[in-house]
Amino acid sequence: MEDDYPHLREEEIESTQVFRGKLLDVRLDRVRLPDGGSCWREYVKHQGAVVVIAQLDDGRLLFVRQHRYPLRRTILELPAGKIDAGEEILVTGKRELLEETGHQAADWRYLGVMHPCVGYSDERIEIFLARGLRREAEPNLDSGEFLDVLSLSLAEALAAVRSGEVTDAKTITGLFWAEKALLGGW
Repeated sequence: MEDDYPHLREEEIESTQVFRGKLLDVRLDRVRLPDGGSCWREYVKHQGAVVVIAQLDDGRLLFVRQHRYPLRRTILELPAGKIDAGEEILVTGKRELLEETGHQAADWRYLGVMHPCVGYSDERIEIFLARGLRREAEPNLDSGEFLDVLSLSLAEALAAVRSGEVTDAKTITGLFWAEKALLGGW
């Protein structure tokens, strides 16, 4: 797709790593603009993540509720997690669903990808629909991770988006895909 719009392409001239943490790799790049000029671009490199739309046999969807420190509030969201280096995205989805909810799924369907913050990050979030769930264990959370597991019908989840209870981009996008996939539109 990039080659379809060469008149819009920016090319890296130099790149500097400003900060490297466990999660974030902050960069400052000088780029050549399409008109030949140059400018600076600040952005975050991210290893990517997977979000899982996990549907129980009764049609309800699994959610997690957890405190998100940058927002200083508790957020309702779909189960998700970072892709480990070299890890296949389906493996990430299966691992995160089991770790966060204690469930495994018999049927996995890849729905697509989203880019939540294109103005300042290369993060991608791969979206899966998981069905045929069975409870295998208690959630096995990462150190420092605390959450509640709950289920909502698709209608309840969409109402939570409309009311502003759900503001997380990956969850809103996942529910958009879920609505289409579960109701037969895609």
